[in-house]
Amino acid sequence: MTETAPDHGLTARHLLRSAGAATLATVMEGGAPFVALVTPAVAPDGTILLWLSTLSAHTRHLTAEARCALLAAGPAADANPQTAPRVSVTGIAEQVDDPALKARWLGRHPYAALYADFGDFSLWRITPGGGLLVGGFAAAHRLRAADLAPPAEAVAALAEAEADVLAHVNEDHADALAAIARHLGGGEGAWRMANLSPDGCDLVRAEEEVRFMPFRQPARTAGEVRDALVTAVRAARAAAA
Repeated sequence: MTETAPDHGLTARHLLRSAGAATLATVMEGGAPFVALVTPAVAPDGTILLWLSTLSAHTRHLTAEARCALLAAGPAADANPQTAPRVSVTGIAEQVDDPALKARWLGRHPYAALYADFGDFSLWRITPGGGLLVGGFAAAHRLRAADLAPPAEAVAALAEAEADVLAHVNEDHADALAAIARHLGGGEGAWRMANLSPDGCDLVRAEEEVRFMPFRQPARTAGEVRDALVTAVRAARAAAA
């Protein structure tokens, strides 16, 4: 039987979408590099969203020089940090004024509602130009811009279906969401789906705990999202039995 080749782009997108924090590299005046901790979210099309204060040095850097890079990492497999999967992305940043994208960023970082309307904050979007996925020790894969973006037709289809999917799942399948979230390491309590993309969905509890549920392959329709959720809840309940 022929094995399916690994989808390194999907793996990289899963890492980016599951990252609660990441390292942003910017260019200082004079060309020196600068790094800062940021809290990213990822739009359905794979662009990276940041909610940044004008008081921050890295925001001033991006205003002057849009080129940047971002590093997101998962947990290490053992005591050696080099076993951690990680993805670094290079791209171009721009300031955007889009309430829907701001809401998506807040869906990933609900605690930030406390300062989301401060006047010195604004939304920035990084369009990836390429990247490097390291799946662990000595497992590196170059990525093109196309690898870091889900299929465009899937993005469009799920954008149209997202509101209905979230309403249905949150109203009728709270128990299933809670089971999936616990299986992903989440705590007890009421969970809801906050964001949906072809690559997976964000589950949120009490506006403070978030778990990303990855899909095994990009979902292109609401029906495929349903199938992914059914598979996930069956696995969660089997593991808990």
